[in-house]
Amino acid sequence: MTPKAKISLVIPCYNEEAAIESFYTELVRQLPDDYQFEIILVDDGSKDGTLNCIKNLAEQDEHVSYISFSRNFGHQNALKAGFDHASGDCAICMDADLQHPPELIKTFIEKWEEGHDIVHSIRTDESTIGKRKKYSSKVFYKILNHFSDVEIQSGMADFRLIDRKVLDQLTNFSENFIFYRGLFPWMGFRQTSISYVANERIAGQTKYTFGKMVRFASIGLTSFSVKPLRYSIYLGLLFAFLAFTYLIYAVLVYLFTDWAITGWTSLVVSIMFFGGINLIMLGVIGEYLGKLFIESKRRPNYLVAESNLNKR
Repeated sequence: MTPKAKISLVIPCYNEEAAIESFYTELVRQLPDDYQFEIILVDDGSKDGTLNCIKNLAEQDEHVSYISFSRNFGHQNALKAGFDHASGDCAICMDADLQHPPELIKTFIEKWEEGHDIVHSIRTDESTIGKRKKYSSKVFYKILNHFSDVEIQSGMADFRLIDRKVLDQLTNFSENFIFYRGLFPWMGFRQTSISYVANERIAGQTKYTFGKMVRFASIGLTSFSVKPLRYSIYLGLLFAFLAFTYLIYAVLVYLFTDWAITGWTSLVVSIMFFGGINLIMLGVIGEYLGKLFIESKRRPNYLVAESNLNKR
């Protein structure tokens, strides 16, 4: 008899005390019977009772494992911890708030059995997303694809299936600023995508604050290309040319005309404008230098406070 394939489910959790049990119940209900499963719940330094809820689930179900971080290291690092410890023939990562529909697991597996190594999900329910978030998301992906060297589909979520050979390759990546939505398209392999309509969050609030979204966007923009630095050079050359042109104009006016040149307003505006451009360019350079500084320390992506993986 051919042994059943094993599928690892990687679930990052942060302050999901009110949702985790309902999520687990629905998840187990949707798992097909003809596969083995392990459920890896990664507690990303939750401040509520999420870890206790996870431990209770692990006591009730031998298929449930957990990893608890020493503090909040972020969603992408929580995914990395799950990938690092996944032992299945493939892994499916999803959030614990049921916005990622567990019923799609069967579709992921079907695409995997067809020979695809990575199966992405694309969120398509734009009518249920706030106007500000929908607009900012479209702008983000347009800017990201313009600056990046990889193509990232608009609406791509961290809800996907990854084959074992891709998981094995992920162990070669130890970068501190992980951006999986860009990393997986960059890796190649045979990829496909499926669309889905997100469910309503069953409890709690979104953990992606505006500040976290800006940081996430910044990491995405600077992780796969040096185009922002190159554009800084082009912009600097453009304004240097404009300044030189204006200098010639000012000299000609001074030498050959008697026009009255007060200049205070234009001088202040010019200083503020070029000063702002310089600060923006320094900020772009600083972003890259800051990432190099942190990467040079070779610190781990996360620290595990406790886990039951070694007891399984």
